[in-house]
Amino acid sequence: MQKATAMRTLDHMSHEQKLVMASTASGFSLENMDIMFLSFALTPIIAELHISSGAAGLIGSITNVGMLFGGALFGILGDKIGRVKTFSHTILIFAVATALMAFANNLWVIYGLRFLAGIGAGGEYGVGIALIAESFNHDRIGRMTSVAAIGGQIGAIIAALAASVILPLWGWHALFLIGVLPVALTFFVRKHLKESEQFLEAKRVAKQKHERVAFSELFKTRQLATQTLGLMVMTIVQIAGYFGLMNWLPVIVQKQQGLSVSGSALWMVATIAGMCCGMAVFGNILDHLGPRWAFGLFLTASALIVFAITLAHSSVVLVIIGAVVGFCANGMFGGYGAVISQLYPARIRSTANNVIMNVGRAIGGFSSVVIGLLMDHYTLTITMGFLSALYVISLLTMLSLPGLKQLSVRR
Repeated sequence: MQKATAMRTLDHMSHEQKLVMASTASGFSLENMDIMFLSFALTPIIAELHISSGAAGLIGSITNVGMLFGGALFGILGDKIGRVKTFSHTILIFAVATALMAFANNLWVIYGLRFLAGIGAGGEYGVGIALIAESFNHDRIGRMTSVAAIGGQIGAIIAALAASVILPLWGWHALFLIGVLPVALTFFVRKHLKESEQFLEAKRVAKQKHERVAFSELFKTRQLATQTLGLMVMTIVQIAGYFGLMNWLPVIVQKQQGLSVSGSALWMVATIAGMCCGMAVFGNILDHLGPRWAFGLFLTASALIVFAITLAHSSVVLVIIGAVVGFCANGMFGGYGAVISQLYPARIRSTANNVIMNVGRAIGGFSSVVIGLLMDHYTLTITMGFLSALYVISLLTMLSLPGLKQLSVRR
């Protein structure tokens, strides 16, 4: 059924729309693949460079800071010089930075390269989402941004397969050489994609009215400021829940329930499959019923499902719970870009997407540390209660935003 639906969706796309989806989904896939490479390479990097776990953990944090910086920089550029040109620049930056990791033998060089890779990856998101939003009618944006987000999960699978083959044979340096692949995508994007009519018209009107592209436009009025800050809260919870649950779920159950996951590959496949299904379902609900229904259902389910972890009494149940958690907690990811793209005008669309999402990444990424501290000092129930409370906060924030209510009424 899902395959038939996907085929019908593909048939209803124009040639230009297919190019946009292929480019953005591939870009998100390569971005996620780059991030996952670091996860798989951390252990051998620690062993080879003889660094502490704290120093190794800082590599990921520096990447997140780079994403915030890149998101702000390329969000503005995407609205000023165009989506296509900026999108190709961001791909090239993180491709080169990733490939150069193959020659890094110093921790400070690694820090620098990961910051650079973060700049490229953080800048890519908002520009790619803006391309999608300007290529489809508003009643299809949720599905299309979710398809692009699913592309990112495919990148995680490719990274896992590549790491399982390359790491034992050639080591972590060789793994990052795959970073040269996005260079080909850069040339493809620049050659085949063109700026949307919507962006060109918005740019022309902004020039006539002397409207500027600036971060202050996201906070221009009290209503806009409330909307921007509210969406930031929601993305912080999204990223916090994702990293918190995905990084700690197996560890929590092993520690608290005395279980072990036999075969991490099975765990990863089940979790990613759950995420992809969740994204597909969420995108359809968003387009047909509106964001309040879509986010309301998924945030409520996420707040409840975290307690299912305490029910895991076998490895099979743990894998199933992983899939369900992935479905609920990460199914919403593609929806933020769809909503932000409809709430902000085209002249500041990539800026809004990049700033809001990368603030979420920068702050929400620290959830792994917070959950680790809670596990050290409190019970599993309290730890899960903390995560559940985050989703409740996001739900209440979502319900308070008038812009989301208006988008739902339009359906």
